[in-house]
Amino acid sequence: MIVDGQITNYLDYKGAYIGKLNSYAHQIYGELYAIDERTILIKDFFYDGLASDAYFWVGATILPSNVGFIVPDETGRTNKLRQYINRSIRIRLPDDKTIHTIRWFAIWDIRSQKNFADLFIPEGFLPPTPQTIAEFSQLSNGIKSEPIVIVDAKTIRIPSFTYDGHRKQAYFWVGQGPQPNSAGERIPNELGYLEPLGPYRDDLVILELPGNMTIFDINYISVWDQELSENLGSVIIPAELNIPPALTTVIKVESRLPNCEQLHQRLQVNWEVFGPQITIELIGQLKKDDYMAFGISGSDNSSRMIGSDIAIAYMETHLGFTRDYNITGAFPCTNVLGHYQGVCPDEKVGGVDNYQVNLFERQDSLTRITYRRNLQNVGDEGDRTLDKSKATFIVWAIGKLTQTTIKHPGFHHIYPKHDKSIVFGRKSERNCFHFTTPRSDLFEQQQQLSNTPISTQTSSLITKPWGPLRLLNRTMTTFYARLGDSGGLRGYYGSTGQASPNLVWYMNGMLAPILYVKRGRTYTFRVEGGNNPQQAELYNPLYITNDPHGGYTELTETERKRFNVYAGVEFDRRGRPSPTSAGRLCVWRIPSLNETSDENDNNFYFDKRRADTNRFANFIQYRNRLQFYCDSSTSAQILQWTPNASVPDIVYYQSYTHRNMGNRIIVVDDFYSSNNNFVSASTIMTSSTVSLILNNNIIILLLLINYYCM
Repeated sequence: MIVDGQITNYLDYKGAYIGKLNSYAHQIYGELYAIDERTILIKDFFYDGLASDAYFWVGATILPSNVGFIVPDETGRTNKLRQYINRSIRIRLPDDKTIHTIRWFAIWDIRSQKNFADLFIPEGFLPPTPQTIAEFSQLSNGIKSEPIVIVDAKTIRIPSFTYDGHRKQAYFWVGQGPQPNSAGERIPNELGYLEPLGPYRDDLVILELPGNMTIFDINYISVWDQELSENLGSVIIPAELNIPPALTTVIKVESRLPNCEQLHQRLQVNWEVFGPQITIELIGQLKKDDYMAFGISGSDNSSRMIGSDIAIAYMETHLGFTRDYNITGAFPCTNVLGHYQGVCPDEKVGGVDNYQVNLFERQDSLTRITYRRNLQNVGDEGDRTLDKSKATFIVWAIGKLTQTTIKHPGFHHIYPKHDKSIVFGRKSERNCFHFTTPRSDLFEQQQQLSNTPISTQTSSLITKPWGPLRLLNRTMTTFYARLGDSGGLRGYYGSTGQASPNLVWYMNGMLAPILYVKRGRTYTFRVEGGNNPQQAELYNPLYITNDPHGGYTELTETERKRFNVYAGVEFDRRGRPSPTSAGRLCVWRIPSLNETSDENDNNFYFDKRRADTNRFANFIQYRNRLQFYCDSSTSAQILQWTPNASVPDIVYYQSYTHRNMGNRIIVVDDFYSSNNNFVSASTIMTSSTVSLILNNNIIILLLLINYYCM
């Protein structure tokens, strides 16, 4: 709270206190705070709503008068005020006005010219603003930055941050005292990870202080080597900064289990060992189509997904589920010559789903699922034993669920980049912090991005999709169908809304673009998605269908009858399908940071330390980061297709073996038809043109095919 202008509880800090409304009618009550120079918070606002034409009203005259202007309500509208009963609302002055330019705030009836309540802005009042402080000291490992900005009570903005990434145990570190010291604590990086920092090169880094912590609780921010207790670079934070309040509120999390480890800013694990069993509670800040995963690593010496024994936990409507999975490959569960491989439920690989769900709930944006498992293997070959007295390497993840009838985990977008081990039988210890979420008093009605402060835009910008990508060229009749990394939340999922495997189709070097074709014209697909059925993850015949998900081999007979196949599959006399377009393997992949690692021997495209897609502003930057590999021992398979009058306006190119790897094909009668509003003279290019057009966040790429053919 704020008493006589002094902050006594920083968690309740709402901004600079302006004062209490003077009420003259309609039982008006409210306390005003300045969030920033244009934003005002009215706390506990009460107004009976009975006036005929009352508005929020501000002006610069000596006394409140009809010489002023309307301030939109919390929804951004300028309608007359309705009834408010003890609500906290946020209102913003028009674009050309600031608190510096006004002298008073009132509830004013325009029709009767009456003042129902007012408050004068104190002379010399300074509204909170982001404060620029010093830059990082350059002590070691190439650390440097531009001057740091304290955006609000929990947000730190570090422009042009550089660090070589060579220290094994370096973290963003905060604490109290005149200089950085070992009594401080690590904070999550800009992506929410609590793991050692990797390299940065002139990157914009935006950090959010975790849990209850605010800027007012710390004296410095540092890059600290915890192994050697060494400050690699730091900056001192001045006291009593006049900054905006945090745009998040703390969600307090309690668990009856005695142990806790914070795996990520959005995920924590609690547990208790009792007898031959362990009770595990996962608490995650998930969206409705997310899952969270936790389990024992596939390696005794590192955190490795391949070979791991994990629980996939998620909520569907009001029910919670925990399913026992065994991971033999970084691809969806696939029947390979009569045996299931990949990310498979235990029962599909001859095991038993022996996890017992005890509790599940979703509240305050948090999903909580508690389950129990045995410490020892009880006859299930896929289950790994857990020795409570030894350090056990673990794996964890957050990812998207497929939107199919039966939910399956898609490729994870949050996962460990470094090794993590836990001694599950340790003395009780809790190393977790509370979660945060956008403050309801500041965001009852979220306005468009352009009308919100920069600090509110951070999470949206990080996951802003690169696409959908579109391949539109009326002279193009050949498509090179290859595989490539799915691009996380900004790539395939951001463009299609579907969870995908870690590999998807790349058409002419573009990540699953929407294709445009003309009826009656023959198109050639040079398919290079892998032709060895013994490598399920790399075996992807191409076919064209009206199924938006694909994966023909995964469909039941009933499901197959619902969809048509237009190219890429042949049927024998008994109706048994076989793919016709399985060519050599060509793939775009993130380069491994350690090509000698045994984890990469059989899964060269799968690297747990690969670069995050959030570092790339658009797909072109990301694609240029990928390496191209092509199997030279075989050749491409040719698939020719001539869409006729019976083909629907929208069909899909998909993988025969895996779901959600392709995208739409738009079939038109005439590229120049006035009905096709996606085509204009400015977007029809010659075949020698390479053009990138950015329009309404949609990337349209018109590319010369040979540019991407190697």
